[in-house]
Amino acid sequence: MPVTPPGTDPATAAARLVNVRARIAHAAAIARREAGDITLVAVSKTHPAEAIAPLIAAGQRVFGENRVQEAQAKWPELRDRHPDIALHLVGQLQSNKADEAVALFDCIHSLDRPSLLTALARAMDKAGRRVPCFVQVNIGAEDQKGGCAIADLPALLTQARGADLPLAGLMCVPPAGIEPAPFFALLDKLAVDHGLTGAGLSMGMSDDFETAILMGATHVRVGSALFGARG
Repeated sequence: MPVTPPGTDPATAAARLVNVRARIAHAAAIARREAGDITLVAVSKTHPAEAIAPLIAAGQRVFGENRVQEAQAKWPELRDRHPDIALHLVGQLQSNKADEAVALFDCIHSLDRPSLLTALARAMDKAGRRVPCFVQVNIGAEDQKGGCAIADLPALLTQARGADLPLAGLMCVPPAGIEPAPFFALLDKLAVDHGLTGAGLSMGMSDDFETAILMGATHVRVGSALFGARG
């Protein structure tokens, strides 16, 4: 009898999706928010098309990838079959990949520096499409992480507005091993302080997305809770 590879069983994928959506709805209810206002981004990085297909079959339509090259290898065929899928870039982006990113993705979560902003604006002008971008903030001031320093955020937002770059909101990845709520609250405050009231907040992953929702997240980036732990 054939054995189904890990992460590809449709029943398991459907059950995980139901569970994550229920947790989103519960957190939203506690925060007196509508669950439908929170976008679940299924982070499919490192997972093959065979592991993604069951989630698509179960109704998930927004996916996130970390790398342009990996997304180029597996998503064109999947999107041919499911043209209603939205693809988000949730990992760091090199400026020399801006053209490919603008062509492939529907949203970019990692705008973090002026040189990348310039490359993206040029790529969008060339492609004739405007791709919404979250500005990634280095919320914990960690040297090893990408993201715009908090002190540099006003200038980057001004440059983005001047380049007619669609601002989706702010994104962050809190430091590991520390209670994330204060960092989520800080990102929300930064959005308000910089005139982004009503814009998106991309924050929260498998271990902390419920806390992020309580703090105002509009987009949660969930990988292992949907796909299982990577081998």
